Amino acid sequence: MSQAHAPTTRSAIRRLLCGAALLACGASQALELNEATEAQLDGLRGLGPSSTARILQAREAGPFQSWADFMARVKGIKPATAAKFSAQGLTVQGATYTPESK
Repeated sequence: MSQAHAPTTRSAIRRLLCGAALLACGASQALELNEATEAQLDGLRGLGPSSTARILQAREAGPFQSWADFMARVKGIKPATAAKFSAQGLTVQGATYTPESK
């Protein structure tokens, strides 16, 4: 393996392992957005490295207070996306996403 491909391969392996861990835990295992690591976020279906980076950067300004706050502060997170993440066990301040939580 060349040096140029090593970081990409490591990232792919990390996402695969995190995704497998999330699947093993099932959706009943909550993942709090304000506490999730980069690897845990990368493990969510629909989140890639660039989306994860945007989330972590926005979180540096302070914890997300609600799903509405999360969607307002992170480009690309819309209600349908929030619902998909919530179905995978993601919570914000312990709450799952509902259309009323916008």
